[in-house]
Amino acid sequence: MKYIVLGLGHFGKSLAIHLTELGHEVIAADKNMGIVEQLKDKITHTVCMDTTDREAMTSLPLKDSDAVIVAIGEDEGASLLTTALLKQLQVKRIIGRVVSDLQKTVLQAMQIDEYIMPEEEAAERLAMRLDNIDIIDSFKVSDRYSIVEIRVPSKYVGMTLKDANLTNKYKVIVLTTVKTYEKSVKEKVVLHKEASGIAGSETVLQENDLLVVFGELADIKRLIQNVD
Repeated sequence: MKYIVLGLGHFGKSLAIHLTELGHEVIAADKNMGIVEQLKDKITHTVCMDTTDREAMTSLPLKDSDAVIVAIGEDEGASLLTTALLKQLQVKRIIGRVVSDLQKTVLQAMQIDEYIMPEEEAAERLAMRLDNIDIIDSFKVSDRYSIVEIRVPSKYVGMTLKDANLTNKYKVIVLTTVKTYEKSVKEKVVLHKEASGIAGSETVLQENDLLVVFGELADIKRLIQNVD
């Protein structure tokens, strides 16, 4: 697929590099020539340009892209002008980065339905981890539902999912189990995770495994606390 990433700060740079590594064609633009030069070997194509300039923007293959991501963070004005310009140019899929409530309101007024709040999402995920030591990571799907990675409660170690009956007891669905082990990478020991595939009724819950569960946060917390 073909993506255009506008803005190569920490977020935009990371996004463009990861998309390139995943095999997608990525055109990344920033007005800072130093950043563009620095990343030219890590991203499919890099361009130095002012994304608020209509003439410059029309030089990009906007119509052929599967999505254009406005990753500009620090300069909210430039981010909104860039987004407005993309709307005028009738780009089919625009994903905006939001750094304030006001910016979010303006994007909604522009009828931009896809936007990301990386700082807020990262803060929320950290808060959940600090709130409960058994929560390893989390992802909010909607206002009600989350996907959360937790440790297997000791009460259920050695049991199959069928015997544990977590869905009926806690109204949560186990998506997969994850094994963790240490791995040496470039002379550093890092913790590596490996999912076991889609969980089934005969999946056995092993000690030190992690569970990836879907449900309401209150129900997931009841599972962690073993509250029947």
